[in-house]
Amino acid sequence: MELDPRTGDRRPLTALLVANTVSVTGSALTLIGVPLFVLETTESPARAGVVAFCATLPIVVAALVGGPVIDRIGRRRVSVLSDLVCGLAVGAIPLLHALGVLEFWMLCALMAVSGLVHTPGLTARSVLLPNLAQHAGTTVTRAAGLFDGVSRGARMAGSVLAGVLIAMTGAETVLYLDAGSFLVSAALLAAGLRGVAAADPQRGAGPVSFASYRTELREGYAFLLRTRLLLAVTVMVMVTNGLDQAWSGVLLPVHAKEELGGPEALGLLGALFGGGALVGALVFSAVGERFPRRAVFAVAFLLSGPPRWAVAALTGTTLPLAVTMALGGIGAGMLNPVLTGVVFERVPEELRSRVAGVSMAGAELAMPVGALTAGVLVQAAGVTPALLALGGVYLLATLSPLVFPVWRTMGPEHATVGRAVSRPGPGRPSGAPAASPPRPTGS
Repeated sequence: MELDPRTGDRRPLTALLVANTVSVTGSALTLIGVPLFVLETTESPARAGVVAFCATLPIVVAALVGGPVIDRIGRRRVSVLSDLVCGLAVGAIPLLHALGVLEFWMLCALMAVSGLVHTPGLTARSVLLPNLAQHAGTTVTRAAGLFDGVSRGARMAGSVLAGVLIAMTGAETVLYLDAGSFLVSAALLAAGLRGVAAADPQRGAGPVSFASYRTELREGYAFLLRTRLLLAVTVMVMVTNGLDQAWSGVLLPVHAKEELGGPEALGLLGALFGGGALVGALVFSAVGERFPRRAVFAVAFLLSGPPRWAVAALTGTTLPLAVTMALGGIGAGMLNPVLTGVVFERVPEELRSRVAGVSMAGAELAMPVGALTAGVLVQAAGVTPALLALGGVYLLATLSPLVFPVWRTMGPEHATVGRAVSRPGPGRPSGAPAASPPRPTGS
């Protein structure tokens, strides 16, 4: 792994963390602002679902084919270009609306462009963490913890800010702010990562071709299909991510608009879930390894998923759902650390990029369908029947770790693949972007 010759310099890592904080805060604004903007301008839950579909479908494409391109273009360039394009796409939405020329297809196209380029930017940043950690004289674990921690804190702050601003000035304002946050992030990354060797194009990489993509994808799919636990994780997360997209893209905004009082409640709920997730991640890092991994995973998923659906369907006030969201966030914060350990211990280092690329794409495959389905269900039957129906599917998905025998192999004592190809002991993160497991999206 090529590193910048200087060591003990924390400025590049600090620039990455600050840029990510700004960008994630802006993204939280969009997560709340876009659904409410669509509902305000069209009064159609089905159209809100279509917009969420258009925003998430390109994410799957980007996850599948983005990895090799990032190294050849350069991680700094990809990060900066991603933020610039996202800023222009998001900023164009309220601008075109103010000019009176925004058509629905334009909104869908702009969200699709944003979704397509946002994922490579996030991937490029995560790739740089091991390099910047060594450059700063700290550990990868600590840098990853800081990265995740500031992301969760920024998401929580962005949710609160979005709720307040939408209530005071309308959804258009938060979209302008999100566009500005992308531009600030791009400037920070362009300046802060200058001169870092790992952020520059990797000249030793082989040529990009359809044949190389096909070979890498085939190897990744083959490993995933023959590793039953990773396949089970991918399928389960695929289902829950699709449902979570239905929740955050359609169901919760509609429920907040109709029953809870509007954007303030929506921002509060997002902040409570994000704050709970931060607490859950900290709790797991402190004591999580003392408990059986399968039990922690199953309980955390049951806590983070079905209860919020049931409470939203059966109550029309904010307080019960707020408590449920905070508790659910605690469970959600424990999920990614568990999955990270499972992946690192089972996937050989030389295959991590390919395996995690296809598993992440698989995990995100249902997200567009979930949002679209939710929009149609709400339009046809109302928000309460949609919450009950899709919440029931969520419950069935989260029961799978307690039912199927393959989940009993989650513990590190069953991890033999990683040890067979690398040093003894727990698998260590590589610099590959796809060392990350398929991640539940949560709320």
